Amino acid sequence: MGRSVIETVLGAVVLGIAGLFLGFAYSTSNVQRTQGYSVTANFPMIDGIQEGTDVRLNGVKVGSIDSINLITQPGPEQDLVKIKMTVRPDVQLPSDTQAMIASESLLGGKYLSLEPGVEDDMIKTDGNGRITRTQAPMRLDDLIGQMIYAQKRGDGDSSKSSGNATPSPGPAPVKNGGSAPAAAHP
Repeated sequence: MGRSVIETVLGAVVLGIAGLFLGFAYSTSNVQRTQGYSVTANFPMIDGIQEGTDVRLNGVKVGSIDSINLITQPGPEQDLVKIKMTVRPDVQLPSDTQAMIASESLLGGKYLSLEPGVEDDMIKTDGNGRITRTQAPMRLDDLIGQMIYAQKRGDGDSSKSSGNATPSPGPAPVKNGGSAPAAAHP
């Protein structure tokens, strides 16, 4: 009977330490929802972005993505992806701010990057703000495919031009009415 009490107490201690560790990890991980105003932006594609993804301005987290929805109503915005994000209230964004999906590293995750513009007008902070300048993410597989295609095309062109090159006979012509150098006589 004494052994089961010790095991129970030890199990409770382990669970308590695990709970403290999880609480510390959550408080230091910046996963909490950002409080602030809502802004929307439409993208043609959003590879690697999901709800809760960071919104950064000059590399500093200033918000998070709240929702992602596909626009299905017929019209010019059909099949675009509407992102609703929350931005901290102390961050004011010029009306010509650009939103782009950027990569943390070659193998890392993605985030939404805001690049402020130069306009004096600011995006509305009443929840109806909208970023109209957006840029879709660069897809690594598309870039690799373009590079391979360009390399194959470049090799084919260079082999054709190098194989057909013929040297020009004789000395090069003289320009600007000058005279050709005289040949040395023995």
